[in-house]
Amino acid sequence: MEVEIDKEEINRRIYNPKENLDSLKGFEIIAESLVFKIYDLFGRNMLLSALYQVGSGPGETIAERIKNQYNKREFELFEAFELLLKELKEFYSVKIISIEKNLLERKITLTIENHCFLRNPIKQREKLKHGKSLCRISKGYFETAFKSLLGKKLRKIEINFVKNDELKDVCLEKLHFYF
Repeated sequence: MEVEIDKEEINRRIYNPKENLDSLKGFEIIAESLVFKIYDLFGRNMLLSALYQVGSGPGETIAERIKNQYNKREFELFEAFELLLKELKEFYSVKIISIEKNLLERKITLTIENHCFLRNPIKQREKLKHGKSLCRISKGYFETAFKSLLGKKLRKIEINFVKNDELKDVCLEKLHFYF
């Protein structure tokens, strides 16, 4: 049985201008699905590791770009912090709230307010939460970039989520640099 199909009529009915596409919403849906599918298939540890590595690759790239741009292989902490955040203005809005120095532990802790590119997508998806698994992307990104930019003098870096501040629309985080 052959059916007469009027493709022009079908195209007229389904027409949607490209300007109507909402890429961000599509990203949000896929990101939420990705997080929970990896968790279901491989477990929590594999999920956290995979998302960390997703951020780590671009962290290496941005650090290498900064090193080449400034023709330096190693930076001081606040120099690296400023250069990195200048490069990332399209993706992060960060404010330092406090700086603590612990000479005994050779540690500097920065407490920051962070509004990152993942914040709004997380808000839009019911299952995703601030400071949880998807945020491992930013953790991997910054820890890797700082390790590279600070070089051998840095023993370790840890970035920890403290809380989500709905009123300020930021996450409060602590960055611990061990020298």
